[in-house]
Amino acid sequence: MKNKAQKKSFFCKLLLSASCWLLISFFSATYVFASEISAVNVKLLNNELLITTSVSPDPKFIESMNEGMSKEFVFYIDLFRVWKIWPDEFVIGKKLVKILKSDPIKREYVATSFEGNTYLEKRFKNVESMLGWAMNIAEIKLTNVRELETGTYFVKVTVESTIRRLPPVIGYLFFFVPEKEFSISKNSPTLQINTK
Repeated sequence: MKNKAQKKSFFCKLLLSASCWLLISFFSATYVFASEISAVNVKLLNNELLITTSVSPDPKFIESMNEGMSKEFVFYIDLFRVWKIWPDEFVIGKKLVKILKSDPIKREYVATSFEGNTYLEKRFKNVESMLGWAMNIAEIKLTNVRELETGTYFVKVTVESTIRRLPPVIGYLFFFVPEKEFSISKNSPTLQINTK
């Protein structure tokens, strides 16, 4: 009898702590950072399409990083072909993942970047320099224009910030808790590519 009471008490404590954790996660995830993509610049150099873009985080976001929050950003850089009658056609894309870890007590600021099979880790002296590196993409090679057909194209950049993933069982029960902190996108001006 005593054993059943202990199991019941343990289960109640576990359920209560899981509920509290979920409520905290839910309310902390409801604030959407007012980040924006400043510009999407496309440059053609030696038949290569080079993309330059940057994300401007708001002060609240910088404050949360100074408090020790870790963030994961996914950059999608996609090339679309414009059609007059049909919807725009996806041609090629790249995905970059950047993970930012901040420990203000140890004064450690580490950023990692994944692009295909390329892994890069950098350490910084402060949050501002880490964000400056992570939020700016300079002249990333998207494709060679010789592989494209003649037409009108544009580049779409989408940036998503994911929040901590819930444990699998709790994730199924609380499906209404959002997985993304924010998702923003911006298109470049259209460009004519003539491969003839």
